[in-house]
Amino acid sequence: MHTLAGGRLPEIDGVEVPGYDRSAVTVGIVHFGVGGFHRAHQAMYVDSLMNQGEALDWGICGVGVLPGDRRMQEVLTGQEGLYTLVVKQPDGSLAPRVIGSIVEYLFAPDSPEAVVEKMAAQSTRIVSLTITEGGYNIDQVTGEFAEDTPEIRADLQPGAEPTTVFGLVTEALARRRERGLPAFTIMSCDNIQGNGDTAARTFAAFARLKDPELGEWVEKNVGFPNSMVDRITPATSAEDTKRLEDEFGLADGWPVVCEPFTQWVLEDHFSAGRPPFEDVGVQLVEDVVPYELMKLRLLNASHQALGYFGFLSGYSYVHEVAGDPLFARFLRAYMDREGTPTLSEVPGVDLDAYKTTLIERFANPGVADTLARINFGSSDRISLWVLPVIRHQLQHGGEIERATAVVASWARYAEGVDEKGSPIDVQDRLADTLVPLARTQRDDPEAFIRNTAVFGDLADDERFREAYLWALDSLHRDGARATVEKLVER
Repeated sequence: MHTLAGGRLPEIDGVEVPGYDRSAVTVGIVHFGVGGFHRAHQAMYVDSLMNQGEALDWGICGVGVLPGDRRMQEVLTGQEGLYTLVVKQPDGSLAPRVIGSIVEYLFAPDSPEAVVEKMAAQSTRIVSLTITEGGYNIDQVTGEFAEDTPEIRADLQPGAEPTTVFGLVTEALARRRERGLPAFTIMSCDNIQGNGDTAARTFAAFARLKDPELGEWVEKNVGFPNSMVDRITPATSAEDTKRLEDEFGLADGWPVVCEPFTQWVLEDHFSAGRPPFEDVGVQLVEDVVPYELMKLRLLNASHQALGYFGFLSGYSYVHEVAGDPLFARFLRAYMDREGTPTLSEVPGVDLDAYKTTLIERFANPGVADTLARINFGSSDRISLWVLPVIRHQLQHGGEIERATAVVASWARYAEGVDEKGSPIDVQDRLADTLVPLARTQRDDPEAFIRNTAVFGDLADDERFREAYLWALDSLHRDGARATVEKLVER
């Protein structure tokens, strides 16, 4: 059995390994939120550059902030940053590749000072983020930075040792300013419309609260490129780890699995330089908005369309739902008649082909992406990916029945009991509020959508309310599959 422990690079038939001298790699990127997606996407692109003899001064230092990041620190530190990226092909075969671009990992609770100084170092020119849609601390109704949370209030105290990503990054920027060093770029890779703009708004807001002059300096000097990122990356299962061992004789403490498809569209707006990403297929553009809306409103919103209806219909995996002709028809109708009308022209993209490819990707059985994963954090995902479609369509007189039914399917799912009476583990940061509301909706059908923290004033719109109440009633009376059948017939 081969192992990555101690940073060893085994020679194994069928497994690619870094072709560069990792001892020559220095840190140029500090990344917050080293999970499966970062390791299947950004870190993979940097590794590809290094395999071409480029970007050896753009190595990645991962940072964990949350208690749950401790395990990643232990695994990556024990393997000196190495891990296996396992591409799952549609025919069921595996294509494993050892990635070497992460050369350091810091766990912020152990030493906030070490994290701050790593970012304050002149060699660090990019701080990148995959901190999830909910990690930007935004008030869902106002769209502004939510400054009145316990963690943020604590980080804003004079002389406080920072504990949040905002506190850590802002302290590093303050030190760079004091030392006369240029500001690094803050590069968001999260699934948020205008992710760079969102990062700019929230980090500048925190910096202004800490020091108005620093906030002004951040606004003027820090680059915040928007990006569109795409690669389906399910959670790694125990079976994935065992299969890597059985088929290739490689023991990895935490491999990551993904689909073959990958895409990254990135605005070329950097304040302190960047790796030559274009050399490994990244699309560098001036305006990423058309691409990100395409992805958020077709791929991400479609995941939500599959997730709750599919789970309530008895499925466990995305490919099972997407492979069901009924759900595939429903999905395509949503894309064509509600998602696509909200988009502008996407340069160089055939939208019909893109939508066909999406359903094929969802139906890839090799990926084995769980519905539980895509149903995680629904309040953030629905708010960012589905509600904007509904609002756009209402404003322009377009169809809303399918997207609104997705909202109703989420409300039904949030009751925490499936159609057979079995419990549903609702994983959402607002679960303590949403689940009790959902459980009252058989007697008070509008209870869920009157939650203005998520829906704002949508419940006041007669078209939305009528479509929602129809879908929720159908879900309660006839069930999820029958509701989808009726939607497909429309």
